[in-house]
Amino acid sequence: MKHVALAYGKDTLSIMVPDRAVIIEPRHLDGLNADKAAVQQALRQPLGTPPLKDLVTASDTIAIVISDLTRPTPNHKLIPWLLEELAHIPKENFVIINGLGSHRANTNQELVQMLGQEVVDTVRIINHNAFDPEELVLVGKNSYGSDVYLNKTYVNCTFKIVTGFIEPHFFAGFSGGPKGICPGIAGISTIQDFHNAQMIGHRNSTWGIIDGNIVQDAATQNCLLAKPDFMLNVTLNGQKEITGVFAGELLNAHRAGCAFVKDHAMFPVDQPFDIVITTNSGYPLDQNLYQTVKGMSAAAQIVKQGGAILTCSECSDGVPAHGNYGKILTMKATPQELLAMINTPEFRLFDQWQVQAQAMIQQKADCYLYSSLDEQIVKAAKLIPVANPCGAITQLLAKKSGASVAVLPQGPLSIPYVR
Repeated sequence: MKHVALAYGKDTLSIMVPDRAVIIEPRHLDGLNADKAAVQQALRQPLGTPPLKDLVTASDTIAIVISDLTRPTPNHKLIPWLLEELAHIPKENFVIINGLGSHRANTNQELVQMLGQEVVDTVRIINHNAFDPEELVLVGKNSYGSDVYLNKTYVNCTFKIVTGFIEPHFFAGFSGGPKGICPGIAGISTIQDFHNAQMIGHRNSTWGIIDGNIVQDAATQNCLLAKPDFMLNVTLNGQKEITGVFAGELLNAHRAGCAFVKDHAMFPVDQPFDIVITTNSGYPLDQNLYQTVKGMSAAAQIVKQGGAILTCSECSDGVPAHGNYGKILTMKATPQELLAMINTPEFRLFDQWQVQAQAMIQQKADCYLYSSLDEQIVKAAKLIPVANPCGAITQLLAKKSGASVAVLPQGPLSIPYVR
């Protein structure tokens, strides 16, 4: 047996696995020694646009869209550096829009944690509210027939900047880029269309695919209806350090970042495994069960039909209490019944996409969960609760002699696939 440290909450969780277990982690990239200088260089020599400073005048009103607390984007670095680069613009001309999608608003204390006290004290910040029609404006219709509503404050600004970070994504292929706008600052009806059962169920709506991915295409179309004038995205290593900076014209810069990530975070294996142990890459992504589906999905890429997935995710923020994910999970007795319900055209409830993704995984494998959640909550979520991960591993190994095992210590930061 050998020891493996799993990302779990703000710390690590130690487990023992057979010596034959295959450990799948991101290829380690050191954080940039001078990350501020790298960001400044990217802002001054961007892809596909003139330098950022030359694009903005003192009379512009500037929206900066950020990702919320569930994402490890280093906003506390990127936003002060952006403001410093645009020091010729009065602070009152800026608005920072927290791209929550359908997530809960972040508290003032959380905004300070995300952005730093000085930014919170000196720049206007708004939590996007996808549910308030007064805060939204219709910007057009996409080719899928969806009316696209975006944050009105963002649309009305004369210069628009979207920030974020790029990693493999279980629906959209890769995060970052257009996803900062949709679902980040979209209206709930647009988010529901964007995540409907047909979009999520499409065979190309998965990790690492851009071309032919209809979820990525919808995000891009929606975003281009009120296109950001500038994008600043970064890539991160397992220690949440910046490893790459991609800035400039939205599509050029995002594609460059996706290519970089694919080279470092996608891992081929020769055959699927009986048991896959995964995480949700620790805090902040493993704050709740809703987000934890991403770690399960990463494991599902390489688990055998009828195999087992053990996910270790702290879920310090619960299921969570907000949204419909937990409610939808209790509407039917089995994952199969949930899928049938979600796939009926008349069913339309936000967060159904996460339940759909989870149920699709459960059609392939038994899903076990080690977390801080109460056992009854885990059972209500149609998952198998685990009190001790090492004990669960021992039991799973006892079911099949010589069972093949893979471990994803960083969860969806490394996405495996069968060759």
